[in-house]
Amino acid sequence: MPRVSDYRLSVKEWPESERPREKLERHGARALSNAELLAIILRTGTAREDVVALSQRLLTQKGGLVGLSNVSMTELAGEHGLGLAKSAQLKAALELGRRLLVLMADPAAARIQVRSPGDVANLLMLEMGLLEQEVMRTVLLNTKNYVIGSPVIYQGSANTAVIRVGELFREAVKHNAVSLIVVHNHPSGDPTPSPEDVAVTREIVQAGKLLDIEVLDHLVIGHQRFVSLKERGLGFGP
Repeated sequence: MPRVSDYRLSVKEWPESERPREKLERHGARALSNAELLAIILRTGTAREDVVALSQRLLTQKGGLVGLSNVSMTELAGEHGLGLAKSAQLKAALELGRRLLVLMADPAAARIQVRSPGDVANLLMLEMGLLEQEVMRTVLLNTKNYVIGSPVIYQGSANTAVIRVGELFREAVKHNAVSLIVVHNHPSGDPTPSPEDVAVTREIVQAGKLLDIEVLDHLVIGHQRFVSLKERGLGFGP
C-alpha cells in the first residue's frame, strides 16, 4: 500500500486557479513561472511526478533556460518523462525564444536579405508556383538588399499579363526602393522564359536606368522550379 507521502495530485486535480493553462488564460504568460510555462509545452508528467515538478527538475538539473537550450536532443530524450517527442517540442520552443531575442536586439534581422536568385525564389515560389493565372510582382530592396515589400503589380489571364512598364515602378518609387527584382509565374508550370519575357525584361531594365532604380533580376517561377533571366543573360545585355 503506498505511503501518504508517495501520493501526488495530477495537474488536472489541482484547483483550477493554480493550473498553468488556466493561469495563462486569466493572467497572461508573464504571470507564470518558468516551470509552469515549460509544463504547458510538455503537457503531461509521469506517474512519479506531475508535469510542473518535471519541468522544475529539468530547470534545476540543467541550469535554467540557458542550460536547457544548450542540452542536446539525445540528452533530453534520455530524461525520465521526456522522450523524443517532448524533447523536440522543448527544443523548438527554446529556439523560438532565442530567435525572438535576436529580432528584439536587431529588428533588421526580421527582414529578408537577398543575396541570390534562390533567396527570392524561396520567398515567393510556394505562393506563386501553383497559381492558375499569371501574376507579376516586384521585390523591392533597400541599399543593403533587404526586402522592404513585394507588391503584386499585375494579375492577368491564364496565358498573359498586359504589362505597362512605367506602372511597374510605382510602388518602388513610393517605398524609396533603390533596386528591385521582377518575378512572375508561368501557370503551365514550365519556367522557361518566352521571347516576350525577354523583351519586356529589356524594357524594364532600361526604364529602371531612367528612374535610377536598378533592376537586379527577373525570375520566372514554375512548379517547384524557377529561372533567373539575369543568370542566363536574357534581357540584361548591353
